[in-house]
Amino acid sequence: MAEFVRDVMTPGVVAVRPDASLVEAAQLMRAQDIGDVLVASDGQVIGVLTDRDIALRAVADGADPLTVSAEAVCTPNPVVVAPDDAVSDAVGLMRDHAVRRLPVVEDGHPVGMVSLGDLALAQDPASALADISRADPDSWPGIHQA
Repeated sequence: MAEFVRDVMTPGVVAVRPDASLVEAAQLMRAQDIGDVLVASDGQVIGVLTDRDIALRAVADGADPLTVSAEAVCTPNPVVVAPDDAVSDAVGLMRDHAVRRLPVVEDGHPVGMVSLGDLALAQDPASALADISRADPDSWPGIHQA
């Protein structure tokens, strides 16, 4: 069983500038087949922007996603973990803060993400959540994946 966050995290980071439009962020999410991006400035994480944030904090209120910035709707100052933190600590933070993803930060710079699905795969590979996390995503009609 994995002991440290580095053993279960998804390495690498997908980030946008704070002034990126929600359309830019959503297009990046689609291209990378992910549900969130970090909002970063000068290599520092200042927020996490999810597809849900875009839908509920902007589109549902009638905001123009071309003119609203990622920083305006992201969750600021997210809870983060370090690669050398225990997996159990990441689980506890997710539980305590009711989040499904945690940026992994080393020396102040983002190096990856750990998700609920990553933890399910590591902790309980036979679980339904692990099965879902392993599955290839369906493609949307009219969207061609490379």
